[in-house]
Amino acid sequence: MPRIYIDNVPFEVKAGRNLLEACLSLGIDLPYFCWHPAMGSIGACRQCAVKVFKDAEDTKGRIMMSCMESVKDDLRISVCDPGAKAFRAQVIEWLMTNHPHDCPVCDEGGSCHLQDVTVMTGHDYRRYQFKKRTYTNQYLGPLINHEMNRCIQCYRCVRFYRDYAGGKDLNVFSAHNHVYFGREKDGVLQSPFSGNLAEVCPTGVFTDKTLKEHYTRKWDLTNAPAICQHCSLGCNVIAGERYGQLRSIVNRYNSEVNGYFLCDKGRFGYEFVNSENRITQTLIRHRTAEAVDEPTLMSHLPNILIGHTVIGIGSPRASIENNYALMELAGRECFYQGLPDNQVFLEQKIVDILSAGAIHTPSLKEIEQADAVLILGEDIWNTAPVMALAVRQSVMKTAAAHVQEQVPLPGWHDAALKELAQESKGFLANMSVLSSPLDEIAACQAHGAPDDMARLGFQIAHLLNNTLPAVDNASAALLQDAHLISQQLLLARHPVIIAGTSAGSEALIRAAYDIAASLQSSERQAALAFVLPECNSMGLAMTGASSFEKALAIVQQNPDVTAVILENDLYRNMPADLVDSFFSKCRQVVVLDTLHNRTTEKADVLIPVATFAEGDGTFINNEGRAQRSYQVFMSPDKVLKEAFKWLFEMKVIRSAISNGHDVHPDEMLAGLERAYPQFKGIAAVVPPHEFRIHGARIPRESQRYSGRTAMQANKAVSEPKPLQDDDSPLSFTMEGYRGMPPAPLIPYFWAPGWNSGQAVNKYQQETGGALKGGDPGIRLFRDTGAQPAWFQDIPDAFTPRQGKWFLLPQYQLFGSGELSIYTKGIAALSAAPRAILSTRDAATLNMATGAAHYTVR
Repeated sequence: MPRIYIDNVPFEVKAGRNLLEACLSLGIDLPYFCWHPAMGSIGACRQCAVKVFKDAEDTKGRIMMSCMESVKDDLRISVCDPGAKAFRAQVIEWLMTNHPHDCPVCDEGGSCHLQDVTVMTGHDYRRYQFKKRTYTNQYLGPLINHEMNRCIQCYRCVRFYRDYAGGKDLNVFSAHNHVYFGREKDGVLQSPFSGNLAEVCPTGVFTDKTLKEHYTRKWDLTNAPAICQHCSLGCNVIAGERYGQLRSIVNRYNSEVNGYFLCDKGRFGYEFVNSENRITQTLIRHRTAEAVDEPTLMSHLPNILIGHTVIGIGSPRASIENNYALMELAGRECFYQGLPDNQVFLEQKIVDILSAGAIHTPSLKEIEQADAVLILGEDIWNTAPVMALAVRQSVMKTAAAHVQEQVPLPGWHDAALKELAQESKGFLANMSVLSSPLDEIAACQAHGAPDDMARLGFQIAHLLNNTLPAVDNASAALLQDAHLISQQLLLARHPVIIAGTSAGSEALIRAAYDIAASLQSSERQAALAFVLPECNSMGLAMTGASSFEKALAIVQQNPDVTAVILENDLYRNMPADLVDSFFSKCRQVVVLDTLHNRTTEKADVLIPVATFAEGDGTFINNEGRAQRSYQVFMSPDKVLKEAFKWLFEMKVIRSAISNGHDVHPDEMLAGLERAYPQFKGIAAVVPPHEFRIHGARIPRESQRYSGRTAMQANKAVSEPKPLQDDDSPLSFTMEGYRGMPPAPLIPYFWAPGWNSGQAVNKYQQETGGALKGGDPGIRLFRDTGAQPAWFQDIPDAFTPRQGKWFLLPQYQLFGSGELSIYTKGIAALSAAPRAILSTRDAATLNMATGAAHYTVR
């Protein structure tokens, strides 16, 4: 490791870094704007200046930008040199000449990176007395607010939006000394990652418009670490609450999962927690629905639970604790997934493949580092958008790596690498049912029926491993694509194959496995990633429970069945006639859910349960990583508690246990691990609920939290007793341990001098690296090195049949989500329901493009 001297103090630092990264990793506060750990250096803002000396004898030195200078052995620099400090102070004063004096009313006030740097450089007085430059703000859609007058021209926004995320409709426009960051004209930002502008921007140019509608200073939010509820990737988020409402979702850094960024559905799709459609009262239906209190409900439950057959219908969006509690209530053999046969079969196939451990399952970080990617049949742009972002980074980083083989440039030198790479890209093959924005960066793309995509996959596997069968009657186009893709995959050292369940095809899963297994060798580390539909689809699939059709068969044979349905709108997953038949055969139906839907309308007993924001729970993502989500606030409605607590009370009633007690998530996970070996290790996913540091809890509120007494002044002038959380090491106060908490328990990122989200660098082992103590989560699937079990059943080519329709869902980032649609802005961006026909079918039916006067039944 190189040894460098900072203000005459020796430090050993990691090779390949720049000086700014090295200083931040060492805990030295050095101001910066344009640099970002995920996007590298361009040296635009001139804020990170240091004095660099030739050797120990040099006393004069020269001013250099630390983000543009590589570390090397015996390098001598000064951060505290008066000349360097004066230079940095001059830069910040220049940037502030046109910046408005609106900190008290600015959305970013008190959590602003510009404020941090202004204080850090000692700039505390404005000498500029002239008229400030002003700009007109733009309408950028229902999710992002624009305030161009706050801009300091750091270029982060366009570097993220265009270079990193691939958006095209945001740019920088300039004329003489005027620089404008926005769109060519007003309009909705088209990138599904536009919300990251609110975190990337170091000032308040781009802010969260959904937060603005119920604005709260960020230091006045009660925060908790949570897991995104909108897809299977398990992105880490921080949820913020005020006045009993969830008010914001921001990124929670996890180097192995989402890193620094979220998709817009994950960031803005939280309003279902505050929805008027929330279930807030327990209901018992006789002839009409009647709201009852908890004691009345408890006295009614024995009538429907004791002496009757109880079956449980689980949920892919409920936590593993909630599903396990229902398994304990109904019994393992009477627990069902509430999903169709085909979906259960596909997900079980994925679980079997990952459990075998023959092929490595990559994290999103590993996908970013892949040097060749094949997507087989999955539209990850809409079903797993942050994975699509990782794939894009893979393509760009591979191109940069090729440049570095010819020109010795460090990886952080973003501008130079892009200049040399120009339009060259790494290898991506996007083989899916429909076209995707990823096609623009793909070296090879093809679209067709799932069986045709699977046949292409099996032919690729044959070319990689000639002991596997070739595809019969393959078209010339299929053979050509298979040859190109197989050759590129063989050239890679870290190829990644991606498949999923959205196309409903087992053949695609089998073909993806054969390709990944065929690539595995001593010189090549192949990886296989799967995408599932919901935030806990993997956890539910790992239980091995049967499908809804099996539950339907039970109620058709047994007239004395009480069905307990957990957070699952069966009408969303199953044909309505089957669900209607199920309910007509059940003696009693108990539904536990958060929102009213068609299933809750059928409930004889309806029990409200907590959302992820109001309760604790563990979710298992697509790679088998178990992660805990903590409640950010305790609902004033006492009935809004975690489903597993309701179900535990129901188990006590059914088992006639007289000494029931409150149950913690830790106990649920320990019981799950004992009962199901496939969940081994999950109980250690977070510290236990009695965990303390020096006897103190970790506060959900920052030390700047204000108004705690005033918030309750309409009820009492004295400060109320803080809420008690017996299920986690977190407290609902601002008092507690103020040091560095374990990574899974970090409720917000803050450090002295770093009030903005940039404080995350203080929590990392090294800048841009893992969190101190390791990133949150435990992987439940382990690489075993087992021999692959090949699949050789190749489907026939898809052949249209006269008078028959082959229907497939087309997922949309906005509109396909069961929960996110309750956010007003996302609902506004969602497309109207539609059916897409092939041109041949449309011609047969005499339908014109865009026709909207036909009814689909």
